[in-house]
Amino acid sequence: MENIVSQSWLLGQLGDANIVIADCRFALGKPDSGREQYVQDHIEGAVYVDLEKDLSGALMAHGGRHPLPDLGAFSILVGSLGIDGTKTVVAYDDQGGAMASRLWWMLKFLGHSEVYVLDQGYSAWKSAGYPVTAEVPAVFPRTFSPKVHRSMLASMDEVKDKLGRPGVVLVDSREERRYLGLEEPIDAAAGHIPGARNFFWKGVLGENGAWLSAAEQEQHFAALRDADEIIVYCGSGVTACPNVLGLSEAGFDNVKLYSGSWSDWISWEDNPIATGEE
Repeated sequence: MENIVSQSWLLGQLGDANIVIADCRFALGKPDSGREQYVQDHIEGAVYVDLEKDLSGALMAHGGRHPLPDLGAFSILVGSLGIDGTKTVVAYDDQGGAMASRLWWMLKFLGHSEVYVLDQGYSAWKSAGYPVTAEVPAVFPRTFSPKVHRSMLASMDEVKDKLGRPGVVLVDSREERRYLGLEEPIDAAAGHIPGARNFFWKGVLGENGAWLSAAEQEQHFAALRDADEIIVYCGSGVTACPNVLGLSEAGFDNVKLYSGSWSDWISWEDNPIATGEE
């Protein structure tokens, strides 16, 4: 797989100075729990990256619940974690890869090609008896030089402009009941962006929490094969990222993330909302 590394592979790389391991554990609604878990124990050598403090910007009237951070500030943060263009980054979490995929996407967006997500996450690593520690590693700051890949990102205006356009497919990554508008536990309005198709993000994972193989991802996303462009969203731009990664594994190179996602879409009063099946 191109974007996923196995636990046994990472085990063999522990202590390699060219690899930076990023612990991205985070629980929505419990913003301190991920860092508390990291302090308790983590993969040897891992640094901690916080979804809301590091991978998101300040909340505003628009932009969604997890807006992208200021890219200059984020680039400085990445450098402070010891990451520059020479480093390979491996991200993990305990949320099925959702938070780790957000870091994966953001580094790809800023032109860093050597970034991967650890298969199965932290609990599986610990259960396998692989090394964990409470020791926080010494980090030597580096200069991270971003090269923004603007083609990976879709704005609200772009999504709105492309509604109903032949060849453009919107992918909604949330649970089916939220997509259908039957329930909405988080955001102020229920439903989905008109025309969107529902691919719940956990569909990129197998029953044991491992990522599907490239061939299985191809099969999972086969209905999208004829699309000219795919724009992926979720509630706030986080759990869309595993779908973006899965699509990449399946060989799609025409994929954009609508980072503001549903929570941004409904912040504009005149944006249309659909419910039920498409």
